[in-house]
Amino acid sequence: MGEKYTAIVLSAGSGRRMHSAVPKQYMELGGRPVIYYSLKAFEESKADSVVLVAGAEDIAYCREQIVEYFGFSKVTAVVPGGDERWLSVYQGLLACADSDYVLIHDGARPLLDVEDIHRSMECVRSHKACVLATKVKDTIRIAGEDGCVLDTPNRDTLWAMQTPQSFSYDLLMGAYRALLAELETGGMPVVTDDAGVVERALGQRIYLLPGSSQNIKITTPEDLMLAELLLKSVRH
Repeated sequence: MGEKYTAIVLSAGSGRRMHSAVPKQYMELGGRPVIYYSLKAFEESKADSVVLVAGAEDIAYCREQIVEYFGFSKVTAVVPGGDERWLSVYQGLLACADSDYVLIHDGARPLLDVEDIHRSMECVRSHKACVLATKVKDTIRIAGEDGCVLDTPNRDTLWAMQTPQSFSYDLLMGAYRALLAELETGGMPVVTDDAGVVERALGQRIYLLPGSSQNIKITTPEDLMLAELLLKSVRH
């Protein structure tokens, strides 16, 4: 048998910054829920299976109205997430322990290209840890508490992280177990993505795989409007 690739799609976020009672991943985009598009991309890819991580209150909705309704046959499990992103990822990892590689993807990034999934799958075999990312176009300033500029980093060295973030299963699970052990001793590490967990826990270097500027994350109402325009351009 060949190596197994599993996508863990995170769908446990809220609509707080969207100023909506409906979580952003379930808002309508092009006539379908935002989360539909991420699942569709993995369904059409060479990935072997998908684990969907949702809020506990949304499990039935995801199973019946998304997975079953749209016929996503690669979704092998729908599991409840945690209060923090990293807890949701950990629950996803527990649900796919037979995997060799995992691709962690934010369900609020609906415009993921299938080819970028395949590039991530190829990259992770060589590097064990890789992340889709785009080079920063704007000049970035580092400001102090008084609002004044402290420093201006070299723009050529700055990258904006995207998803999927792809890892050897054993590598990522080892990093999360180390994180959990740290928490048990009273530590409270600040981690915002899986690459940060792997870097902090294991000192693993992360390979940056150039991604697409269209692979945006929907966080604000303006992002949803932009996604609608980008989706229309793709369809045409």
